[in-house]
Amino acid sequence: MAQLRDVNIQQDRMRFRKNIERISFCMAYELSKHLRFKDLEVHSPLAKTQAQVLAEKPVIAFVLRAGLAMHSGFLEAFDDADHCFISAYRDEGNAASIKAHIEYLASPDLTGRTVLLVDPMLATGSSLVGGYAALLERGEPKALHVACIVAAPEGLAVIAQQMPAVNTLWAASIDNGLNEHAYIVPGLGDAGDLAFGVKI
Repeated sequence: MAQLRDVNIQQDRMRFRKNIERISFCMAYELSKHLRFKDLEVHSPLAKTQAQVLAEKPVIAFVLRAGLAMHSGFLEAFDDADHCFISAYRDEGNAASIKAHIEYLASPDLTGRTVLLVDPMLATGSSLVGGYAALLERGEPKALHVACIVAAPEGLAVIAQQMPAVNTLWAASIDNGLNEHAYIVPGLGDAGDLAFGVKI
């Protein structure tokens, strides 16, 4: 987290993405402990034995574009997962007027599935709420887990109020709050820009 926030180290995009990936893997590993497992009989060269494996494949839903930075870390933990991609952007302004727009959704059927909704920054909550509403067009999940790198208390409150289906919410850091432009303070800046370059 120290390197992610440091304005000097942030100039190295590869290191920024790698640090997001490392945190994402740790988060995904911890999250996996809250999923269902089943016994699997395995034949080793010497004997049969039992192993614990996930009872089902989760669906990892990434909010583009910043969520792509978390993709490798989650995929390392859930290498057989199905994937969903949500293109979302928010209006700039103040926290009260910000609205998220969903432009693209690629998703499997989510009916009865366990969904991991992944977005690095939880500021106002508008992107996650809008993304989840879009997901419901593909079916009602049976379980929903949200993962982000940095969260603001304001965003957490919105998620608690507008997304009661969330089973667990994971954040590497809960920061102080939002400034007048609805950016997280101290935050780390625009995760998408830092990972992939400034957008037009």
